Amino acid sequence: MIKRILVFALCVVVLFAIAFSIHNHFVAIQSFSLWQVYLFHAVASLIIYVSVELISDVRPNQAGYVYLTFTLVKLGLFVLIFKNEVFENEVLTKSERIALVVPLFLFLTAEAVGVSKLLNNK
Repeated sequence: MIKRILVFALCVVVLFAIAFSIHNHFVAIQSFSLWQVYLFHAVASLIIYVSVELISDVRPNQAGYVYLTFTLVKLGLFVLIFKNEVFENEVLTKSERIALVVPLFLFLTAEAVGVSKLLNNK
């Protein structure tokens, strides 16, 4: 269990470093902090994976539902935390809109792959 968590954490850190570096190099964002968006998604992905890992030991049949619930909570928290930067600024450019969605899908994919491997092994 600890080994799987550490491997997933390493993958998330590497994904964070590479994706943020590339994204920050090619896109200049003034409306919000791209660093904070990437950091939020990376930390949330780690929390979700560790939670599913712990739940799958206790109740393996409920782990998938826990993953779905935490994913929805993550999206809700993102909206609450970044509402000022995203919703109050009416003139987000197309690149800024895409910059909000790219980290979401990157880390959502990483979560889904990690959790699916975990649940398939159980």
